[in-house]
Amino acid sequence: MHRHVSFIELSKSAVKTNFNFIRKKVGPDRKISAVVKANAYGHGIEAYIPIAEECGINHFAVSSCYEAEEVKSVCKPNTDIMIMGIFYRHDLPWILKNGIEIYVFNYDRLAVILEFVKEHGVPARIHIEVETGTNRTGLMADEIKKSIDFIKKHPDSFVLKGVCSHLGGAESFSNRFRLDRQIAEFDRIKSIFLKEKLVPEHFHLACSAAALAYPETLHDMVRIGVTQYGYWPSPEIYYHHLQTTGKRKDSPLKRVITWKTNIMELKTVKKGEFIGYGTAYQAFKDMKIAVLPLGYGNGYSRSLSNKGFVLISGRKAPIVGLVNMNLFMVDVTHLKDIKTNDEVVLIGKQKNNKITVSSFSNSSQQINNEMLARLPAAIPRIISK
Repeated sequence: MHRHVSFIELSKSAVKTNFNFIRKKVGPDRKISAVVKANAYGHGIEAYIPIAEECGINHFAVSSCYEAEEVKSVCKPNTDIMIMGIFYRHDLPWILKNGIEIYVFNYDRLAVILEFVKEHGVPARIHIEVETGTNRTGLMADEIKKSIDFIKKHPDSFVLKGVCSHLGGAESFSNRFRLDRQIAEFDRIKSIFLKEKLVPEHFHLACSAAALAYPETLHDMVRIGVTQYGYWPSPEIYYHHLQTTGKRKDSPLKRVITWKTNIMELKTVKKGEFIGYGTAYQAFKDMKIAVLPLGYGNGYSRSLSNKGFVLISGRKAPIVGLVNMNLFMVDVTHLKDIKTNDEVVLIGKQKNNKITVSSFSNSSQQINNEMLARLPAAIPRIISK
C-alpha cells in the first residue's frame, strides 16, 4: 500500500493507564461501556478496539448500525456492541442476528422491533432510554408505563439489557441545578421499573464527566467516552479530581494519540516576499520555511492559518500563510540541521515539547471532541507501546 501523507500513533500503554484510572474511580464491579462513536473519537475503530479489549473492555457503544458493523468486524466474538442512536428497518435483521444491543427511545419503536423479532425468531437486546431533561431522545413520562406493559406482554421477544438516560452538561458545575433534577427523575423512573418487577441487566446514566464527579450517577454501568483516550471532560472536572485527592497537580490520564508527518520541502524566502496564496503572510526578514504535505483536506484546520504551530526537532515552528487543501508552510528559520523527510509532530510530544489537542483546538475554535472526531478515517493508525 502506498504511504499516506501523515499517520497517527496510538499508545497501548496510555490506553491501559487510562482504563486503570477509570476503574479506580468507578469501582471494580461496575461495567464500563467504551464509547467509540465517531471512529473512536478519531483514534480509529479498527486499531483501537483490540487495544481496549486487551484492557478487559468487552462492551462498546456506537451511534449507528454502520459503526456497529465496523466494531463487529474487529472485536472478539463475545464482545457486546450497543447502538445509542439511529437504526433503520433494513438494519434490524443484521442487528438481531448479531445480538447487537439497541436503544429504544420512543414507544412506537417497540412494535417495529417486535415485527422483525417474530419474523426472524431472535429476541431483541434493548436498552430503554428515558427522557430526564436533556430533551434529545428518550421515552417521555407518559410512554414509560406503556412500554413496560408492552415488554412484559412479550417476554420472549425482548431482553432488557438496560434502562438509561443522558445528562445535559455534566462537565460543568454551573449545570448542577439541572443535573440534580435529571438525577432525581432517573431515580424516580428506576423505582417504577423495580416496582413493576421489570429489572434490566444494567441501569446506566453516567458519561465520563458524571462518572468522575457525580458518584450518585454511577449505577451498574458507565459510558466512558473522551476520558479513555486521555482527556478530561473539562478543566472543572480535572480540578474536582485534584480537590478530592488533595493533590496540587496530578496526571493520571495519558494521551493516546500522536499525529505526525514529514517535511516535504525546504525553501529560502527573501524579505518582502509573500508566502502561499494571496497576501496572508509577507516575510519580514530573510526566512527558511518548511513545506508540509497536508492541509484542510487531510483534517488540518484552515483556521490554524498564521497562528498554529508544529514541532520539528523538539521545537515549535509557527505556521506562515494560509493552510491550503493539501499543503501548509511553517517558519524554520530558527532551526539548524533540518532536512527533508524529518519528522514533524502535529499533535503530541517531541523531545521536551508538546502540542496538546486542547491547544490545537483553541487555535482552531473547536472543542477537543470535534477536533478528534474530524480526523479523517483515511489517515493510517499505527499502534505503539
